[in-house]
Formats: sequence, structure tokens, C-alpha cells
Amino acid sequence: MLVSDKADPNPYTLRPADGGTGDALRDVEVELSARWPENKLEPSLDRIEALMDILGQPQRSFPSIHITGTNGKTSTARMIEQLLGTFELRTGRYTSPHVESVTERISLDGAPITPERFVEVYRDIEPYVRMVDEREPVAMSFFEVLTGMAYAAFADAPVDVAVVEVGMGGSWDATNVIDAGVAVITPIGLDHTDKLGETTGEIAVEKSGIVKTGAVAVVAQQQLDAAQTILRRAVEVDATVAREGMEFGVIRRELAIGGQLVTLRGIGGEEYEDVFLPLHGEFQAQNAALALAAVEAFFGVGGARGGQLDVDKVRQAFSGVSSPGRLEVVRRSPTILLDAAHNPHGARATVAAIGESFGFTRLVGVIGTSGDKDVAGLLEAFEPVLAEVVITQNSTHRAMDVDELAALAVDVFGEDRVQVEPRLDDAIAAAVTLAEEEGDLGGAGVLVTGSVITVGEARLLLGRK
Repeated sequence: MLVSDKADPNPYTLRPADGGTGDALRDVEVELSARWPENKLEPSLDRIEALMDILGQPQRSFPSIHITGTNGKTSTARMIEQLLGTFELRTGRYTSPHVESVTERISLDGAPITPERFVEVYRDIEPYVRMVDEREPVAMSFFEVLTGMAYAAFADAPVDVAVVEVGMGGSWDATNVIDAGVAVITPIGLDHTDKLGETTGEIAVEKSGIVKTGAVAVVAQQQLDAAQTILRRAVEVDATVAREGMEFGVIRRELAIGGQLVTLRGIGGEEYEDVFLPLHGEFQAQNAALALAAVEAFFGVGGARGGQLDVDKVRQAFSGVSSPGRLEVVRRSPTILLDAAHNPHGARATVAAIGESFGFTRLVGVIGTSGDKDVAGLLEAFEPVLAEVVITQNSTHRAMDVDELAALAVDVFGEDRVQVEPRLDDAIAAAVTLAEEEGDLGGAGVLVTGSVITVGEARLLLGRK
């Protein structure tokens, strides 16, 4: 059954009615939720380093590709994982936050570890986590424990390579105890400004901290101040830099049924033609170029060495890429899209992709956000494409109060375009009703957005697996 209790730390966990593994997983989630949440940051690597020491440095038993940035990290990580798997490497992937189940955060060979394995890994390291808790002035956080679990699971598998996404920032992020030979920096925008800095340049200081001595930094197009900061870091640590639009990038792209057809240039200047990407939006093509360059760097092709990867395998890999909750179509008649945009930078990319890939004559938004985001900026970014919005609230403690969110929405959209439905299922139903006013022949649609958590809950409500 679907658990949907606001007191539940993970309210969209699937639990079998007869108990068993689902109950064991739920127990672990409850224990993890008692720790500092991942949006609370105490800038130190002391705790995670202490845990790694006790566990015998599992994170050093495999090479890594480390990914930071503001938007596009998870999609890029999934593309990198798919490419590496097509070249017959065993992969581990660590990403956050999850869309539906916490087990998604730790993947082996492209699939989340099983609930049984998740529980087993947690119980294995739990005594050592408690040892660190007793030694340190601040106990380990939710995210730090999950990071330790991921590195332990990858070492035990063992994996040939780990694809690791930061949780927040870079330098002080718990993931940054790896010494990755390839560091990937997706576009940097304004998010978590209270913790990371008020300009993209300031935020880039923290994010570029994942670039290690002698590594290859694969960098998406950035604002000028962010680009300058990243290049300074690369010089400081003698890292090689590959820049989108310079050493690699998207050469051509055209719309195709179910996605787009792209030609990518690798870091050696070689072109990969006729690559089908079953995802929508220019930003996903840019993520694909970033992922390809990262894998080239990992294998040591391109650049001064020359050469390129097997083009047929690259095509095969990208054709199988998916990114749940990122402009994902989950229903038709009317079309229902799920998109996890949660800041203005991501919302603007989503708006551009919708305009390019979907011919909606009427689009209704279902919006539920977290309270610690630039919600006004997000609403302003969506306003031009949404005829009306249904304001709602996901079931976690981080959700913005529905009345507070509605007041912001009225300021942006006007009272006549705003409807309030506190329950997400009611909000989706209301949005569908509004969209259907277009008639059977109209190009109506519904966009559920504002938070990864909102999208995850909607995905389960709509029966998408």
C-alpha cells in the first residue's frame, strides 16, 4: 500500500501489507530521519573521514567520476553510468535526492540496490557510525551515513567505477572523500545561496572543490564569474580542463519522435553523429555532451591523445538513457508531465524545452515546493507557459505551507489563475479537469513540478514505475 502520512520521514515508501522487507526498510528510514537532514550543513569532512578510516577506506578501492553543479547532475550521472555500462564496466551510482524510494540513491549496474541489500549495508556499518557519533561533537547526518553506505556497497560489490553526485556544494560535501580522476561541473545557478554564496562565482568556489590534483575537469558552459573561479581552481591543482563550447559540445540537434537526434563533439574534436537521445530539451543534449566528454576523459581518449570511443556503443548507450521525473510523460489525454525543476534556473530550462518539444495550447501547472527555495523566482519562470496553476503541498516537513505558496502564486499569476488543493491527489485531479476544458481535440496538458519530492509522490499516485 502507499504510505502517505505527514509524520513519515519518507511518505512515499511502498510497504507490503504483510510486513517483511518493507518494514525493515521503513525502520532504517526512521532511524536515518532522526539524524540531521540533508538540507542542514555543518561544513566539515571530519565525520565522514572518520567513518572511512574505521571501514578501511572503501572509497579508495575503485576509480570515480565526481559530479557537481546546480542543475542536471542526476541526468548527467545516469548518462555517464549508461555509457560506462555499455563498455562493459560494472558501475556504482550515488545520486540524490530520490524520486520514489531511498534505495534509488545507491545503484549497481544501473539498478537501485534491493531493499534487503540497503538494510543489510546499513546494519553492517551502523556500529561504526555510532562510534563516530560518540567521538565527534556533532553526530553524523542523514546524508553522511548514506554516503558511507554507498562507498561500502560499491567496495563490496566490487564496482569497476563509481559515478558520484554531490549532495550540496562540493568542498565540504560528504562525497568529497573520493579522489576522482574526472570531475564534472554542470551549469551553476543560484540555489542554496544561504549556504553556498550569493553569486555564481561564490558558489563556484565551493563546487570547484571536487577538482583534485591532476584530474580532468569537464565543465559545462558557465556564467563568467563561475568559469573564472573554476579555471583558477584548475590552475591551483594542476588539473586539465575540458570546456563545453570549446573542447567539446553539441554540434547539431533536431527534434525526433520521443526525444531528439544529436551530433556531439568529443574532447578530441571527433564527432559522434546520429545519436538518438530519448529525452526532451536542449539542456539534456548539453548533459549528453558533458557525459560523453567525462567518459572520454575517464578512458583517456581525445585531447592530446586523440581518438574517440566506439560510435556504435555510444549510440547504443544514449538510446537507452532514462531520467525519471525530468520532463517525463506519464499519462496521455490529457498529457501529464512530471518535472523536478525546483529553482529558477531549472524552471527556465524546463519552459524552453516544453516550448520546443510539446505543442500545448493550454498547460495547467500543479506546483508544490520546498520552503527553502527561491519560490517566487520559480513561479515567475513558469508564469508565461502556465494558463492556470493548482497550488498544493507534498507530505514532508520541508514543504512550503500551501497557503503561503498560494499567496506567492497570486502575486505572480493573479487570483483568477490560482486554485488551491492541499492534497496532491486532489490537485492533480483538479488540474486534469481544468486541462480538459480545452476539449477532446485541444492540445491540453498538466505539468507537475516544484520539487523532486512532489514529483516522486505524483509518480506513485499515477502508477508510474
